[in-house]
Amino acid sequence: MIGISRSMHQQASRPPAVLISGSAVGFYGRQGPEPVFEQHGSFYPEFSHDVCARWENLANRAASDRTRVCLLRTGLVLSSEGGALAKMLPAFRLGLGGAIGTGQQYMSWVHLDDMVALIDYLLTHSELCGPFNATAPRPVTNQQFSQLLAARLGRKARLPLPAFVVRALFGEMADLLLFGQNVQPQRLLQAGFQFRYTALKDALAALQF
Repeated sequence: MIGISRSMHQQASRPPAVLISGSAVGFYGRQGPEPVFEQHGSFYPEFSHDVCARWENLANRAASDRTRVCLLRTGLVLSSEGGALAKMLPAFRLGLGGAIGTGQQYMSWVHLDDMVALIDYLLTHSELCGPFNATAPRPVTNQQFSQLLAARLGRKARLPLPAFVVRALFGEMADLLLFGQNVQPQRLLQAGFQFRYTALKDALAALQF
């Protein structure tokens, strides 16, 4: 639907009442430890921001007096199956997990159940539109994430992955791992949405793996 032009969309006899567009916290580019809210306007000019910004611009073309557009800027989605967590688990199960780089970069995450719930919330609250940070209210540093994941598996996070190794392994993609954002779901909280999982330890404990 995002590829449909604005004129074609407005010519539809029954346009959708709402369009939920999936973007990512990469929209903000790399940031420091300061909280990042939806109105944040200082973006780091890198690939992740460019892709997300173009995607959101296309989605916004569907906006009209009959269709509201909600832009989800999603963090790391925690699920029992698939996703980024599934790629981390083998090393952590072997006791080979650890912080990446300095480990001080923030990771903005959200439990899959909350992700589904907040999408439903946006679908059923007709007054809501625009960008929403789809992340739990309490981001953690990469070091904290590594320690909590290792503890969940009964292991220790003893083997940090130096930045130069990350760059050698992942090239330009390394920036996605070495730099993060302290993204806060300000607009969802102001709208009355209640997260079930606000602490990473509880979110990991609820997963089956």
